[in-house]
Amino acid sequence: MAKTVHVKVTVKECRGIPERMIRRFTKKVKKEGILETAKECRRYKKPSVAKKEKRIKAERRRLREEQKRRRAQERRNRNI
Repeated sequence: MAKTVHVKVTVKECRGIPERMIRRFTKKVKKEGILETAKECRRYKKPSVAKKEKRIKAERRRLREEQKRRRAQERRNRNI
């Protein structure tokens, strides 16, 4: 069974601006991965394909994190 995720946006945190509320809700849904999991569940995926996609996704995530760390290190070095 899939985990239940409650995503909510309050009027207070968006100062009552509807466009801001929609943008914030969309960001939260994307961060939680709700749409991504729904799309993945639409069709059957062979285990080998699922493993391959999972590996590629992990590799991209590692590269992104590494680039992020490098940029932060460069910023720290510039300030010295």
